[in-house]
Formats: sequence, structure tokens, C-alpha cells
Amino acid sequence: MTVRGAGTLRQRRPGSWEVRVSVGPDPVSGRAVQRSTTVRGDLAEAERARAPLAAHASQVRAQRQPPLRTVAELLEVWLAAEHDWKPATWQNYRLAVRRLTADPVCRRLPDRLSPPVLRSAMRAWQQQGVPLSTIALHVRTLKAALGWAFDERLIASPPLQGMLGPSPCAPRRDVPLEVVRELLTAAARDVVHAAARPVSVHHDRQLHTAEQVQLLRLAADTGARRGELDALQAGDLHGRVLHIDRGVSAEVVTTTKTGRSRRITLGADTVQLWHRTHGTWQDRLPADQPLGPWLFSPRPDHQQRLLSGTLGHWFTAFVRRHDHPDVCLHRLRHTVATVLVADGKLLQAQQRLGHAEASTTLRQYCHALPLHDQDVADQLNALLQHPPPPE
Repeated sequence: MTVRGAGTLRQRRPGSWEVRVSVGPDPVSGRAVQRSTTVRGDLAEAERARAPLAAHASQVRAQRQPPLRTVAELLEVWLAAEHDWKPATWQNYRLAVRRLTADPVCRRLPDRLSPPVLRSAMRAWQQQGVPLSTIALHVRTLKAALGWAFDERLIASPPLQGMLGPSPCAPRRDVPLEVVRELLTAAARDVVHAAARPVSVHHDRQLHTAEQVQLLRLAADTGARRGELDALQAGDLHGRVLHIDRGVSAEVVTTTKTGRSRRITLGADTVQLWHRTHGTWQDRLPADQPLGPWLFSPRPDHQQRLLSGTLGHWFTAFVRRHDHPDVCLHRLRHTVATVLVADGKLLQAQQRLGHAEASTTLRQYCHALPLHDQDVADQLNALLQHPPPPE
């Protein structure tokens, strides 16, 4: 009687035996996968070869991932695996997986999720009113999960390899420079008005107003991300050079988005504002109480970091108060990039924004590149004149 899992023997011809063992089900189709080898010799030699092969196959079966019947199952396995993700990235993927697992497109086998199928699902999502940014997140999630499954040998091939997501949105909206100057002027007036109030009554308001001015100035000068601004500390400024080494992701202080530190030279006015504001905060504390490290804090002693969400709420309240509700911190980042790229300083824009590759800066801000084709336009204009101009 054949023992289950021990493999089988078959004589192909005299002196030649086929040893066949099962290594478990295919993770995509669920069908049994078998491996065979040929042994030269008699039956005893074939039996001796079969024993170690069967033992190895048993180990493979024990380690093999159970068959993934649907894309939804694959997404759950992918999300539970170890990944080097930022906290915010994990939250976004978790939200996307929660939505996708309830979608009919994820009831398919992983190898049946082809680009035409996904494009059909994208059209259905658009008809349902799903925002374009959410659709793009769904596509990124599916491509990342299937790519991971292929790397882990859970599927035979990545079915969405090379597929593009939805068409990009409109070019990044920057804040016009005149609006930035107007907001800086309004912020300076707010500081003067807050300082005129009694400190005992409006102490917190004065502190928040000063921090709002510094936040606006730094965002307009550096082009840093909100999480990078929120993680700034007083010791990050060396002369006029600001070291950006940290970022906040889902309210967790971690590395920057690219994992790289960078240095940025600040404008002289921004540096003066930094030192003047820091000195004012220190003067308001008792002489024996040190000022904490965080640049933005809910406490007068700056011993606690201000939540990134609160930082955004502060800025939103400020711009609404001054009749510019459409301005946000990230749009100031686009302003820095647009101004630099329009001046032909693509590499400087990449460094200031902290993009890992210059191609990212070029792809996002190519609309701001300066035009150098006037001579070409004049040449074509002359060629198209009828009758042609005299020689």
C-alpha cells in the first residue's frame, strides 16, 4: 500500500525509474504541483532515492502558503506581511484593502485580474463617484500586492505589470506670490495685534500667532512637507543652513518620506524670524526653566511636539481668517517648486523639495519649465508666409 506523501515509482524502461513527489497545491490555481526525477539503476536504488526526495517534499509542503483563492485573500496576506512602510503608508493601504476586499473585482483569482478587467473596474468606480485620488490609491494597492506576491513566489507572474493608473490630475496648484506676500503681511499684523492684548488673558493666542508666522515663513521658504515642518527642532538650524532629518507620519516621528536627510539654506529674514521668535519664547519662561526642543508646540515651554493635524488646523484657520480658504501648506510647497523650475533651477528644486529623483520634480512641474522656442516660432512663421518673404 502506498503511503500518502511518500511519492511514487514508475519504471520507464529497464534500468531507468521515475520518482515523483507532491510538493503541495499551486498558490494560484490550487492544483497539485508535482516534481519528478529520473534514477538510473534497479528498484532498490530507486527506493533509496525516493526517501530523501519525499522528506524534502514534505518540508516544502509544510512551508508553502495555502492557495490564494481570490485577490481579496491575497490583499489580506500582503497587508499582514512584514513591510518597511511609513505609518501613514500602512494606514492608506489598510483603508484601501478594506474597500477593495468588498469590491467584486477582488473576488477573482489573482491570475485573472488582467489590465482590461481592472480598467473596467476603474470606469465603474468613476461612475459611482469615487474620487480620482481614491481610484489611484486602489490601483497602486493592487499593483503593490500582486508585485509582492510574485516576488514571494505566491503567483506565477505579476498580472498588472506595466499597467498605468488613472490619468494624472491637473498640474500642481501653486499659491501666487502676491498672495503669499499678502499672507505674510497679514501674519505680521496678527503678531502686533496679539502683543497689544494683556498677556494674562491672551497668552496662548500670542504664542499661537507667533508660531503661525514662523510656520508660514518656513513653508514658503523651504517647500518642506507638513510632516517635516512639524518635526523641526530648535537645534536643526546651523547658521543659515536648516537640517531636515525627520518627518511625522501618522503622528509618529520617523525619517523623511524618502528616508534621506537634506540641508536647505534659509533666507536671511527667515533666520532672523527664527532666532527672534525663539528668544521671545525663552524670555516668557522662568529663568530656571529651559525651553524645549520642538519648534511647534501646544505648550509655552515647547517640551511637547504639536500634532501634525493641529498644525494643519492652525494654518487653515489663519488663511480662512484672511479670506484665502483655498490656500494650504502643501500648495506653498508647489509655489517653491514652480518658482525654481520656472527659473530653470530644476536640480535646486529637487534638493529643496527632497525628491529622491530629479525625474519626479520634472514630471510634476514640467508645466512650469521656461520656454526657449521663440526663435523656432519666428522661423516657422517666416516659412509659412504666403507669398514667402523676399530673400
